[in-house]
Amino acid sequence: MEQHHRKPAYVNNALIAVSILYYFWLEFHGSTENAVFMVNHGAMYTPLVVEEGEYYRLLTSVFMHFGISHLVNNMVIQFVLGDNLERALGRIKYLVFYLICGVGANIFSMVVSINDYEQAVSAGASGAIFGVIGGLLYVVIRNRGRLEDLSTRQLVLFIVCSLYFGFSSTGIDNAAHIGGLVLGFLLAAIFYTAPGSSGPNAEEGGMNEGY
Repeated sequence: MEQHHRKPAYVNNALIAVSILYYFWLEFHGSTENAVFMVNHGAMYTPLVVEEGEYYRLLTSVFMHFGISHLVNNMVIQFVLGDNLERALGRIKYLVFYLICGVGANIFSMVVSINDYEQAVSAGASGAIFGVIGGLLYVVIRNRGRLEDLSTRQLVLFIVCSLYFGFSSTGIDNAAHIGGLVLGFLLAAIFYTAPGSSGPNAEEGGMNEGY
């Protein structure tokens, strides 16, 4: 069957492993549910990025999570969906895609927080994960509504439910979700080459949870 011949998603699994290992390292040294502790170890905090130039937070915060449920929720979604996009883009492109989406979602969230005068601590992989979802949506559309076991209808329903959950809950970084989703869709248009195509792209205050 087709499922038995799918290539392992080594990059996606490695990214998940980094988030899990960093989470347990943080828990060993403190509490991932303590905002000050998280800021001291790389979480997003707009004043420190803008005023102190600590731009590394745009990346490190992608691999940080507030508590075990936050980590598990994100990693399960990434495990289920990320492998599909990695196979569609190729390993190197997927890695670059994921990191750009994570950083880009944080930048978008930061701009929104400045305009809204919010000073929340935020972290989580969901900006990058929403980028993956946006990328998958583009790829599925390019493949006439289906990619492996995914369909356009499934993805759209998942996006609608996820955004609804985010906007109906507190402490959720919805700006990062939207920014990642849009960026992922646009990046996929650049990175993805449909099977049979040729060209340069052909290749194998409080705490905001990203999700």
